[in-house]
Amino acid sequence: MNHLYVLNHFFWKYRWHFLGGIFFVSLSNYFRVLQPQAIREALDLVIHNVSIYRNFESSKLQRSLETILGKQLLIFGLFVLLFAGLMGLFMYFMRQTIIVMSRLIEYDMRKEIFEHYQILDLAFYKRNKTGDLMARITEDVNKVRMYLGPAILYGINLVSLFAFVIYAMVNVSLELTLFCLIPLPVLSISIYYVSDLIHKKSEEIQQQLAVLNNTAQEVYAGIRVVKAYTQENSMLGFFTSQSQQYNQQSVSLARINALFYPLMILLIGISTLITVYAGGTLVVNGSISTGNIAEFVIYVNMLTWPVTSIGWIASIIQQASASQKRINEFMQTKPSILSGNTEDFKLNGDIVFNNVGLTYPDTGICALKNIQLHIKAGEKIAIIGKTGSGKSSFAELLLRMNDVSEGEILFDGVLVKDLNLGRLREQIGYVPQDVFLFSDSLKQNITFGKPDASDAEIEKAIFDASLTDEIKTFPDGLNTILGERGITLSGGQKQRVSIARALLKNPEILILDDCLSAVDSHTENKILNYFQSSLKDKTAIIISHRIYVNLHFDKILVFQDGEVAHAGTHEELLKISPYYLDLYERQLSDERMD
Repeated sequence: MNHLYVLNHFFWKYRWHFLGGIFFVSLSNYFRVLQPQAIREALDLVIHNVSIYRNFESSKLQRSLETILGKQLLIFGLFVLLFAGLMGLFMYFMRQTIIVMSRLIEYDMRKEIFEHYQILDLAFYKRNKTGDLMARITEDVNKVRMYLGPAILYGINLVSLFAFVIYAMVNVSLELTLFCLIPLPVLSISIYYVSDLIHKKSEEIQQQLAVLNNTAQEVYAGIRVVKAYTQENSMLGFFTSQSQQYNQQSVSLARINALFYPLMILLIGISTLITVYAGGTLVVNGSISTGNIAEFVIYVNMLTWPVTSIGWIASIIQQASASQKRINEFMQTKPSILSGNTEDFKLNGDIVFNNVGLTYPDTGICALKNIQLHIKAGEKIAIIGKTGSGKSSFAELLLRMNDVSEGEILFDGVLVKDLNLGRLREQIGYVPQDVFLFSDSLKQNITFGKPDASDAEIEKAIFDASLTDEIKTFPDGLNTILGERGITLSGGQKQRVSIARALLKNPEILILDDCLSAVDSHTENKILNYFQSSLKDKTAIIISHRIYVNLHFDKILVFQDGEVAHAGTHEELLKISPYYLDLYERQLSDERMD
């Protein structure tokens, strides 16, 4: 139960549901316990009146006695029905309180986990797989809900019913009660040992389920690659082997439960036999009535399901504990990147890098080192370099997706760590290399960073991204629904939608990370021309493998091995940077061939 203690604040939040559930469970069981007592009275009445009935054989009083006895039995029968009806009514109310409480807590938990996921930094997502994240917010939460709802409900029912039944039994005969409860120590010991096995099996099952989810998610996300390399059978075989492992673990848990439940029923059966034997002896001694035996047999059988459910409840609690442990692991993970304050501010676009270095903690890879740079507000900067030279890492530092390992970054003279993180990112437009679009309408994707944008603003962003003519050809225009990750669009279209999304924000700083790689040269020139006017007063950083001669840059940086190898204008770099010169000549040669 250690891992489940974190849920206690939910019981306080929904205390009226919880307390109401306890109240209704108790009332339901109170009327349930009254039924055997009514049956005992009826049986004793019948036995007592049978002897009287025989004494008046062939007498007129015999018929009168039949009538009186029939009316009395009818009254007892009506009482039994009344108690059953009241019991059912309160059972309905107890489900409306405790089960509803579990659903409300389930909603709160999923919301909390989702919110926590969003504040965690990129390093967390690099360490953990998407399938595992999904499993914790779906399957694990559902396991915990089973504890918060059915397990709590039947646990309260078990305690309440035991209290009423044992009290009623002791009031009749302490001796017979003790005989009936002889199997309980065996029951307790078996639960103790089996619950530990269930916990271990449940944790293994949840971990394997996360593996299954992650495997399926990766195959679905990379289905193009799987089909292109005709690896469907191979992936099916891998998924099947993982499923078999999950199946074996689930069957192993089912076997434990399958042995546990018959054991419970056997112990209850033994209690019934003891009740009949010991009760018969006490009846002969005159300590109890015959009706008491029937009453005790009903009590014992009344406890059959609650006692049997102990194993089921134990299984649910152990599974919930294993799931909550997995949830706690993520909920206790703290983001390494936190907002410096909550104050609002306006960016001008002046950026300073003072001897900045970046080493990824998980891999130990040094992505950037000794970056000394000053970008003035309104300047246009190009960053050129080979793959792995640190260009994208540089862009992520500006957005503070990662924090520097050494040195410092200042925006308008203020350390980036001292700024409101949300406001910083709101004022930076970023188009990453790996374009991501949501399975929503084209309009919703473009207005993602500015949902309240006017139609005129949307049209301008679309025009600047050179999308106007193509959107007119879409069946529903801006309301066209895109496939998952924008699969219905071409690579170039996805990049331009992402550019339009960034431009719509009208950011003070715009970062374009190799976002024109899938765009043809004609469209590329149109977009660059729009940039000349749209970014006139903005700080712009364009990262690319290409040299854009038509676009004026105040400074061009050549990145090599995580450092700024050379910096200057186009003309200066042609003289001082062999890499830049070679790239430019190869680009000219390719353009002549085209």
